[in-house]
Amino acid sequence: MNEVKIDVYHKEEKVTTSIYVEQLSENKFRMINNDFCNPKLTLGTEFETEINDNGIHEVKKITKESEFITRRFGLTPNHKESDYRMLGDELTKRGGFWQVDLGSIATINIPKDFEFDVDQLIKELDLKLVEITD
Repeated sequence: MNEVKIDVYHKEEKVTTSIYVEQLSENKFRMINNDFCNPKLTLGTEFETEINDNGIHEVKKITKESEFITRRFGLTPNHKESDYRMLGDELTKRGGFWQVDLGSIATINIPKDFEFDVDQLIKELDLKLVEITD
């Protein structure tokens, strides 16, 4: 895998983020995690970019959607990270992915054939997560 770090300008949010991606060709990339600022750039998404006037990549086209179901949650301060790790470990064991940004926002990537009901698992672990929807 040819992993590189690129800066991507997100026009709608008027923000540039640095992300690690797998470079597939000169201007085609695959996400290896989730971009915190652009909800379309999630694990497994493939996209093409153009270099803008400032020399920064801009996404021109999503060429392949992620095969994962992506959900974001606000983490509550009444739980320790170890409380959430059980959910993250279950996801990871079964081919999913889990990341936390800014210490309080969890993004999970759920395989389409995931054998557990994530909402039920969250309830059973009594996590009281608040889902962030676009």
